[in-house]
Amino acid sequence: MSNTVTLVGNLVDDPELRFTPSGVAMAKLRVAVNRRWRDRQTGDWQEDTSFFTATCWREQAEAVAESLQKGTRVIITGRLEQRTWETEQGERRSVVEIQIDEIGPSLRWATASVTKTARAGGGDWEADSAPRSVPPGPVARDDYGPDEAPF
Repeated sequence: MSNTVTLVGNLVDDPELRFTPSGVAMAKLRVAVNRRWRDRQTGDWQEDTSFFTATCWREQAEAVAESLQKGTRVIITGRLEQRTWETEQGERRSVVEIQIDEIGPSLRWATASVTKTARAGGGDWEADSAPRSVPPGPVARDDYGPDEAPF
């Protein structure tokens, strides 16, 4: 059974970038997802908003903190994870959060400029990680990195 979810919504705040004691980057996001529908009985439009917390790690966390800000419409794919803890008063609390696998800006009502980052441990490709411009029209396979498919 899979617990993969996809959300499309707006960032409620700027991503919050933190580092663990060992130096691992973590970004925490809050996303508002709106749902709009027409009430069949009254014909009036109804709207509801749900808020979700999402987390990403390492280089992705740093890229998110650098690239996205409050109000950005994003598309998130990730996994649901439940976290449980006990308060100082002895009450058990639980929350469901999204562990982000992929995230990016929605291009439905916006544009974005993409800058590729260097990959760690990429062999020859890492040494040649300078940004490349892609010529218009068909491109030979050699213009891409060894693990990269054209799109």
